[in-house]
Amino acid sequence: MSSRTRRFDRAEPRLDHDASLQAGLVVATHGRHCIVETPERTRLICHPRGKKSEVVVGDRVRWRTTGDEGVIEQIEPRRNLFFRQDEWRSKSFAANLDQLLVWIAVEPVFSEMQLTRALIAADAAGIPATIVLNKIDLPGADAARQRLAPYRAMGLAVLECSLRGTPHDTQALLLPRLHARASLVLGPSGAGKSTLINTLAPHARAEVGAISEALNSGRHTTTTTQWYWLDGAEGEAGTALIDSPGFQEFGLHHIPVADLARHMPDLAHYIGQCRFHNCTHLHEPGCAVRSAADAGAISAHRLKLYADLHAELSQPRW
Repeated sequence: MSSRTRRFDRAEPRLDHDASLQAGLVVATHGRHCIVETPERTRLICHPRGKKSEVVVGDRVRWRTTGDEGVIEQIEPRRNLFFRQDEWRSKSFAANLDQLLVWIAVEPVFSEMQLTRALIAADAAGIPATIVLNKIDLPGADAARQRLAPYRAMGLAVLECSLRGTPHDTQALLLPRLHARASLVLGPSGAGKSTLINTLAPHARAEVGAISEALNSGRHTTTTTQWYWLDGAEGEAGTALIDSPGFQEFGLHHIPVADLARHMPDLAHYIGQCRFHNCTHLHEPGCAVRSAADAGAISAHRLKLYADLHAELSQPRW
């Protein structure tokens, strides 16, 4: 199985380990099976120890050989973990990330609520985020730009591209931002994430096919997270793109409702200026956030998104 393993020096310091255990990087998961990449640039199937697997793509692990496969004995301390939390369960995407690329498109029209949820989750995990708007060659690009204006205003990076029209320009735009980083690509189905992966990682199809064959999982669809190395002829280590499945829902139940505004940069700028220290920014007099919205410094739609999320996270959980 082909791979492009690189160094493993960006994880937190390791715990004390059994000398018989080997180091590895989790590059794919499928149920209770995962693919671990070794420092020798080989990949093999591993099984987590115990009944419940907590291993995710991006984990640095310690494993031991059992025949032609391996058993994961330890997970190294994580720098971060990007996940969503619905009312009853959580879904982890990847660990030890350097950045999140929120990949959206002019068509299909993106959901600002889903975009906001992803950005809040990234901020809560301490992961920098960049928004990439694809398909700007289509009618409706100007309307999409206007919808993204508040995100530019709050200091978020917003890039524009057209993979179908100018793939080389897209490479020139993205590769410097991806350089020497592990970047998770997150976005709805139909936005062009698969085209991005195939453009930047031409070996991706072969790797997916080899993994599917090894796991006996049949025809591959993007239902799991997958790690790809993008390092080119220059040989610089550490540039990786992590593909993730499309999603319909993105729960934020791991975010305390009192902290919600702190993870929305345009609102967070005014926290501490309200009359009441426990202001919810919904109805209290002397609210600096609502005053900023009235003055046009915060978009009315963004304040509405906050109010809707606040109501959702305030619901009692039975």
